Amino acid sequence: MKVTWKLPDGTEITGAAENGQNLMQAALAHDVPGIIGECGGTLSCATCHVYVDPAWSDKCGAPEDFEDAMLDMAEERRDSSRLSCQIEASPDLDGLVLIVPEE
Repeated sequence: MKVTWKLPDGTEITGAAENGQNLMQAALAHDVPGIIGECGGTLSCATCHVYVDPAWSDKCGAPEDFEDAMLDMAEERRDSSRLSCQIEASPDLDGLVLIVPEE
């Protein structure tokens, strides 16, 4: 699937993610600035925080309880906030747009 990360400066990075791959791993593979993934995707930090584009909110779903608690560590949390390590690539998400916060 393809995913686009919109950066705070307005630039966009579009890249591929394999089915089942989490989008933090995909972001790191495509050198997306602002996505650090310090914990490696173990839900113990919020350094892969993104905003899901409103057009994709329903398809991505809401964070589960533990992710929701971890999002409290993120700066400028919004209703569309997710940890990209908790979003898995799938055919339903082909074309997904994620916005990288200015943190």
